[in-house]
Amino acid sequence: MLVATLRALPSRLPSVSSLCGARLMASSAAAAAGASAFKRTALYDFHVAQGGKMVEFAGWDMPVQYASLGVLASHNWTRTHASLFDVSHMLQSSWTGPDRIKFIESLIVADVAALPVGSSTLSVFTNANGGIIDDTVVNKRSDKELYVVSNAGCAEKDLKHIRERLVDFQNKGGDVDVKVLDHLSLVALQGPSAAKVLASLANVDLAKFGFMTSRAINVAGVDAYVSRCGYTGEDGFEISVAHGDVVKLSQAFLDHPEVELAGLGARDSLRLEAGLCLYGHDLDDTVSPIEGGLTWTIGQRRRTEGGFLGADKILPQIKGPVARRRVGLIVEGAPAREGAEILNAAGETIGVVTSGCPSPVLKKNIAMGYVKSGFHKSGTELQVKVRQRLQKAQIVKMPFVPHNYFRG
Repeated sequence: MLVATLRALPSRLPSVSSLCGARLMASSAAAAAGASAFKRTALYDFHVAQGGKMVEFAGWDMPVQYASLGVLASHNWTRTHASLFDVSHMLQSSWTGPDRIKFIESLIVADVAALPVGSSTLSVFTNANGGIIDDTVVNKRSDKELYVVSNAGCAEKDLKHIRERLVDFQNKGGDVDVKVLDHLSLVALQGPSAAKVLASLANVDLAKFGFMTSRAINVAGVDAYVSRCGYTGEDGFEISVAHGDVVKLSQAFLDHPEVELAGLGARDSLRLEAGLCLYGHDLDDTVSPIEGGLTWTIGQRRRTEGGFLGADKILPQIKGPVARRRVGLIVEGAPAREGAEILNAAGETIGVVTSGCPSPVLKKNIAMGYVKSGFHKSGTELQVKVRQRLQKAQIVKMPFVPHNYFRG
């Protein structure tokens, strides 16, 4: 059994990239030199005033960390208290019209029709080849509207895809309208203290506010649409609010002694410990939902009826073989970063790492990647090539750190 104990992580990281990877650090100098080239959220000045280190991410100027806490300390604070993340760069949209469900179900794999009002589901947009265009959360806001949140890095691609399909759908008589909610910001309050913090600012019974449900709430005097979800593996909330109110709301959260600001660095290591994918790294338009370990996102009715792009390629994979599988790895030695080769015991390359970092909770190096089918079973011992050296690795089940979602 390979679960060797690695040296404990240092109390202070030598650089942000030692947790979240160089991909989040590549453009900090560019952001300073040419800030006008990047979009800014309504919280930009707030971030700078709070000591935020701004970097380019998906075309946006975003904080990777803050002066008050390094990435490691911010990660650990989120696991033990609560952190506030600016995720306003995400694409928020509203889908209305009598045929809104029929239209969105032609693009994603979820059974949206079966969603109760106020409930959400994770799904994926697919292409004709069965690949994943993007992952998304769909919320049935009312019996007349869907609220959809997609990735910032895929916003232009997603909108182009949606609009092309929308024109064709409308030309065939479909009645649906899709609007980008570009007047709204989005912040995420994450961590075991999140519910206590929100309850102190809102008159709402959170005991009846379940995971992956949403509702309109007044928080600290601000009207908001709040969803009990997030991308850290912890209990938490994503709060959609008008641009003009987001600084007031963020300050109200920050005034609570159990809340600290957190940036992209901690968000990346938190989501990896939780076994959650980052699009463009762990998922892309060549990976099917089955290969990506997302079979569970395909609704039971959709498995029978199909009706979404690439269904003819994806549905047979549920019972049939696929060439590769997304897996979790514990890695000895140095951390295995994106692009590192994965090899079997015979030294044959069988896959690649897509995300990797030291786990602050486990005090071990964790990674996510793809391997040939047959090597994906938990307990399989493999090797990873890091800096031209082979290091032992073992397939483990994900999440690496158990989820703490509120189940009621």
